[in-house]
Amino acid sequence: MTLYEGELRLPPGARFAILASRWNARITDALVDGARRCLADHGVAEDAVDVVRVPGAWELPLVARKLAAAGGHAALVVLGCVVRGDTRHYEHVADLCAEGLMRVALDTGVPVLNGVLAVEKFEDAAARAGGAHGNKGEEAAMAALEMVNLLERLP
Repeated sequence: MTLYEGELRLPPGARFAILASRWNARITDALVDGARRCLADHGVAEDAVDVVRVPGAWELPLVARKLAAAGGHAALVVLGCVVRGDTRHYEHVADLCAEGLMRVALDTGVPVLNGVLAVEKFEDAAARAGGAHGNKGEEAAMAALEMVNLLERLP
């Protein structure tokens, strides 16, 4: 039996992009900080990371597609925060953002890590942006490192 698993080792010259919405900036800024810190802690130089800010979660898949198609990044770490409100707008934005990000990954072969929080209330987001539930930006960046390594190892 052959087992394939990714490790947290970087291929030489690997670049990463962090895409983040500006909506709910207190949360998304903390997610970006966690992702940047994780990449740095694992040997990714600051000049090998591009941070791209977009207005909201709705815009993330389009920008992810453009970056993935350009071929300059080993992986994309996508971060945002959608909080349920009084209308169905939340479902449309959160669900279609996730669907769009998956489509980008499948269409391009570039790992697109979905760190877009979809939460019931702002406190839930804060708990996942450096609070009691850790930092999902950091977790998405860690998964990006592992996926880049795994894809290099697969036949």
